[in-house]
Amino acid sequence: MTGPIEIREGSWAELGEIASEIRRVVFIEEQQVPLEEEWDGRDDACRHFLARRGDTALGTARLLPDGHIGRVAVLREARGLGIGAALVRAAIDSARQRGHLQVELAAQTQALAFYENLGFSAFGETFMDAGIPHRNMRLSLKSP
Repeated sequence: MTGPIEIREGSWAELGEIASEIRRVVFIEEQQVPLEEEWDGRDDACRHFLARRGDTALGTARLLPDGHIGRVAVLREARGLGIGAALVRAAIDSARQRGHLQVELAAQTQALAFYENLGFSAFGETFMDAGIPHRNMRLSLKSP
């Protein structure tokens, strides 16, 4: 895989077909998340982000109207290339443009360091979601 990574922002109508396939592979196949938990009915209200290199879609994320970032998924063959970080940064920028003062997410505990490197801080207790341990995390968007 060569060439620049591009992040596209759009609605579910625009990006959902490709984003849903990435989420199916990562969450449902790899992580064994039940279908009914992955498809929560909230996608139409979200802003979606799609990472591509050329014609190849590699990852996705979404921003809920309340400022929560979620469904960050990068295909196995594209992990370690900075795609997840680029997707989260795009969601943060979109949240800031929409006037949010902070963003939150529920991180799988194995990804805490990834989000901490992007400036997030964990809070609250560990909890189970779709059979996977998570912690809530928050990032303030207020100007210093």
